[in-house]
Amino acid sequence: MRIRFGEVWERLNTSYWFVPTVMAALGVTLAFGMIRLDQAVSSDLVRRLGWVYRGGPEGATGVLTAIAGSMITIAGLVFSLTLVALTLASSQFGPRLLRNFIRDRVTQFVMGTFLASFLYCLFVLRTIRRDDGDEFVPHVSVTVGVVLAVAGLVMLVYFIHHLATSIQADTLIARVASELAAATDHLYPEDIGTGTPEPPAPPKPTDPFDTVTAGEDGYVQIVESDRVMAAADRWDVTVELVHRPGHFVAAGGPLARVWPAERLDGRLADEIAQAVVLGPVRTPGQDVEFVMGQLVEVAVRALSPGINDPFTALTCIDRLAAGLARLARRKPPSPYRLGRDGRLRVLAEPVRFPDLVDTAFNQIRQYGRGNAAVLIRLLEVLADLAAGVAAAPNRDALRKHAEMVARAANESLPEENDRNDARDRIRTMSDLVRGLDAPANPPT
Repeated sequence: MRIRFGEVWERLNTSYWFVPTVMAALGVTLAFGMIRLDQAVSSDLVRRLGWVYRGGPEGATGVLTAIAGSMITIAGLVFSLTLVALTLASSQFGPRLLRNFIRDRVTQFVMGTFLASFLYCLFVLRTIRRDDGDEFVPHVSVTVGVVLAVAGLVMLVYFIHHLATSIQADTLIARVASELAAATDHLYPEDIGTGTPEPPAPPKPTDPFDTVTAGEDGYVQIVESDRVMAAADRWDVTVELVHRPGHFVAAGGPLARVWPAERLDGRLADEIAQAVVLGPVRTPGQDVEFVMGQLVEVAVRALSPGINDPFTALTCIDRLAAGLARLARRKPPSPYRLGRDGRLRVLAEPVRFPDLVDTAFNQIRQYGRGNAAVLIRLLEVLADLAAGVAAAPNRDALRKHAEMVARAANESLPEENDRNDARDRIRTMSDLVRGLDAPANPPT
């Protein structure tokens, strides 16, 4: 349930309507509260407070009308500027990066400020009475409206500054890199049962099993591991999750395999299927490859002939290397999880470091062929990563990529000095990896 709530909260964060709607409701609530306060405050007190508006009904109507008109006009301006920024970001960085702009709190808060101020003025305007013998001017409410107008002007200036900053490549890349770090920290936020240092014997491929299938097309967004574990314990079965978050599943495709086959009925199949949430798009909640792919997309677009911005690609390579270095220091969880009785209940294959290295560098190497700066930087970050990786399989994955980059450099770089630079770096990395792989106490 907590995972589903987190996904709903993520969807609300990546929408333009949620925060402005909440703030608009607060603006209406503030209007009613200020009107009640005006009804309770005596006219003598208003005259003694020099900072409170003390004009008549015509003046109050004019002030609130001017504020309401300007606030809704500026709200339209903010909306137009935001659409322009989204259009530029989509063409420059890619459509998948738009969610980082949409979930931007500053833009949502600024939009909500102007909408709240507009509604506040409208609801206060309706209370002004100018009939003979029944005149009512909400002096405090009008004063608060003026304060909201001043705050709106300050927010407008800050919004323009923020917008100009947020569409810069380095700022956007840094924001995605922060999201990558957060996704790495929460790569496996929930344990599926109790891990075990000794891998138990999984079911044999020849053992009869039954399959839980998907009812619709979509990407795996969430796997509620606690529900799968509880179902496996309750029905005394072993469940293998076929797909991890980020994988696409066609309708009728397999979601999970269950042993023994005869224990899978409609109720158990529904429990497992409901624990795997499918959606039309990938989400970053449990999918670190999706976040990493955003940086890759920015780098690949920067290397396209239409944009031709290798400096942005180099920045993306550095951020990807930092994310991989963060992940390399973490011990990957076991795919085997035991239930309360100590028996194997769930098999959930985690994303491995070599898989993420492929995600990070394959496309950049392919699109960066012929660019000496990109290929040499790839070799440099691969060498730096190899120096901090303890597991031999992870170093092998880095060495494999370094060899592919070196071949690409040798085949695509026309300048001999550039090729020599690439050879020097691959030689340095090979010496480093050879030293790390050597035994601590070689035989004499």
